[in-house]
Amino acid sequence: MNIEVVEEKPVKDRVVLKKGLTYLVLVCLIFISAVMVVFEVYEYRYDYRQLSSLLRAEDDLNAEWGRLLIEQQTFGATAQIGTRAVTQLRMYSPPPSDTVVISLPSTAQKK
Repeated sequence: MNIEVVEEKPVKDRVVLKKGLTYLVLVCLIFISAVMVVFEVYEYRYDYRQLSSLLRAEDDLNAEWGRLLIEQQTFGATAQIGTRAVTQLRMYSPPPSDTVVISLPSTAQKK
C-alpha cells in the first residue's frame, strides 16, 4: 500500500502543475490580448484624427476652388462683354481726335 500512495502523489503533482501552467499561459494570453486591444484603439484614434484633418483640408480646398472658379468666370465675362460689344453692337473706341475731356472746376477755384 505504501507503493501505491507514493505513485499517486506525483500524479497529483503533475495534474496541479499542468493546471497551474495552463492558467499561467491563459493569463499571459489574456494580458497580451488586452495590450493589443489598447494598441489597436490608439491606432484607430490616430487614424481618425488624420482622416478628420484631411477632410477639413479637402473642404478648405473645395472652397478655394469655388472662389477661383468664380474669379475665372468674372474675368472671362469681362472679355466676353468686350467681344460682344464690338461684334454685335458695333461699338468701338473713338480716336483721340474725337475725344473731348471735360474738367470740372475744383473747389479752390470757386472760392
